[in-house]
Amino acid sequence: MACLYITEQGSKITTSAGKIIIECRDGTKKSFPKETLESIMIFGNSSMTVPVKKFCLEKGIKVTFLSTKGKYFGRLASTSHFYAERLKKQVYLSDSNSDCLEFAKKIQAAKIHNQRIILKRYEKHSDKDIKEELSKISIYENEISQCKSVDEVLGYEGMAAREYFKALSKIIREEFAFDGRSRQPPLDAFNSMISFGYTIVFYEIFAEVESRDLSPYIGFIHKIKRNHPALVSDMLEEWRALLIDSTILSLIQGNEISIDEFSRDEETGAVYLSDNAIKLCVRKIEDKMRKEINYLEYLDSPVSFRRAIWWQIKSLAGCIDNGSFEKYQPLKIK
Repeated sequence: MACLYITEQGSKITTSAGKIIIECRDGTKKSFPKETLESIMIFGNSSMTVPVKKFCLEKGIKVTFLSTKGKYFGRLASTSHFYAERLKKQVYLSDSNSDCLEFAKKIQAAKIHNQRIILKRYEKHSDKDIKEELSKISIYENEISQCKSVDEVLGYEGMAAREYFKALSKIIREEFAFDGRSRQPPLDAFNSMISFGYTIVFYEIFAEVESRDLSPYIGFIHKIKRNHPALVSDMLEEWRALLIDSTILSLIQGNEISIDEFSRDEETGAVYLSDNAIKLCVRKIEDKMRKEINYLEYLDSPVSFRRAIWWQIKSLAGCIDNGSFEKYQPLKIK
């Protein structure tokens, strides 16, 4: 099963003889067996025929519409039976400070752990000294267990993130070096790429959350705000470093992308990916999503990263049904 990414502007998605067909503006065509399709992400100005939309709605294939730069527009979603009882339990659990704190500790400690391991992996192939940053990150990771509130957890997570990105900027290829995390807008090529990657994973999680009859907008770590999918933001924390940061690092350190693929808006300072850079990132991220891993301790066999997201949202739904996050196990790499 795979996600179909449409990045060629002016493409048309049709269906015939059991296949999904992509008709590009230059006249070329690509086709995929219907049964292999799990989701579709459309970037920019491309279209779908009504038969394709009906097929996606009937089979529960997730379709997401974004701008060429990754801004979210919306999703194609069908009406379905909704498990309102689970939603009630989600709301109730979100009002429990102790349960939210337990969940925040698990998610953020795992995130910091994964950041530290990724740095150690790349440290082996670098002549840069990041021992101080690694030491501080380890301290902040250990402090999480002693926190008395979600805000305190987020404070240590923020301090760890600053050291993490400081270390990354040291070991990354010199032309991609950056000054900390920047967003809305991203001010350098690295931040532009990881923001783009986070967007892709964010809406994969969004769709899985909705498919489990959960509200994307009622979270346990991030504060509830109008139009903010707080639960999706919660769950994204688990995947940022091990799925996107590591993938973009591999793309850069492997000399698979050039700094010339990026342009700067002189008015805002925002750095944008070229069309080719988008294709390179999409291809690299999709390859990672299909990679099989054995990081889920409750499974006996490896699963792809995409399937791992499915399993973790399923686990989350089970915890909500049971009214406790005691059995939730975030992904932790070794």
